[in-house]
Amino acid sequence: MNKDALDQWLVRFFERDRRATAKLISWVEDDIERAYIMRCVLKQTGKQMVLGITGPPGAGKSSLVEALTTLYRAKDERVGIVAVDPSSPYSGGAILGDRIRMQAHGTDRDVFIRSMGTRGHLGGVTRSTSDILRILEGGGYGRLLLETVGVGQSELEIMQMADTVVVVLNPGTGDGIQAIKAGIMEVADVFVINKADLPGAERMKGDIEMMLNLSCDGLGWRPPVVLTSVTNGTGVETLFEKTEAHQTYMKTSGLRDERRKHRLRKQVWRHWEDKLQATFEDVWETAQQKLGDIEKEDPYEVAAALWAERFKGG
Repeated sequence: MNKDALDQWLVRFFERDRRATAKLISWVEDDIERAYIMRCVLKQTGKQMVLGITGPPGAGKSSLVEALTTLYRAKDERVGIVAVDPSSPYSGGAILGDRIRMQAHGTDRDVFIRSMGTRGHLGGVTRSTSDILRILEGGGYGRLLLETVGVGQSELEIMQMADTVVVVLNPGTGDGIQAIKAGIMEVADVFVINKADLPGAERMKGDIEMMLNLSCDGLGWRPPVVLTSVTNGTGVETLFEKTEAHQTYMKTSGLRDERRKHRLRKQVWRHWEDKLQATFEDVWETAQQKLGDIEKEDPYEVAAALWAERFKGG
């Protein structure tokens, strides 16, 4: 891509041009001038905190995101949303149902919703999610929300991208016990029992509170348990207050800076992974020519030999 043309798009982007924001996101997703774009964006971003919404399928994550967005817009705040849907292992496509469920804000120029497929990446997010959140921040969206794929117990990577993680559960489905077993207790900064108008909500809240009594030492942040019902319009204000309290705690305790240092380490490692993958593909072609029937070779021996040849014995 012509750098002068790209720089013009970047100028428009920093002037809060909505089309330029969409263009940059698409280019970054397709790995077009990604490093250059992100270097420019990251110089002027990183101040806004990210609210992550996670939980099993059908818990009402999208409905909660929409309800919070309505609340933010009532306060005249611009909202950037990244909603991740699972991609088909066969076609690679995604239904992007989150966007369908957020139609109430589809025409609001101060709400930017980016739906995206996982493209085979595990962990409930995609490899470009973090970059897209920063692009939205650079485009002038002060409230950043990330809704992950509803894969339940395996979507722990959200901790690497969100400053505050909200785990959404439903009563009467066993999710409380699953959360206890799965380690989601360590992920959540705030628990939400959505659809709290259904039977069993108070019991589930009691179960989670009991586990928190056992796991929390009383010195740090204790995740609150919030009952919400988007259908009845209850609990969303309380959820807002609890997430704000957690973000204030993150800033004053220094945990925000600590988590971001850890996040930087993970992001650098991802870039190394990409470079190592490309390097491996190059040396593998050469190895096949040298080793002949490589499938019969010892993989440990082959790996050591290729590493030694490529990195001079390092």
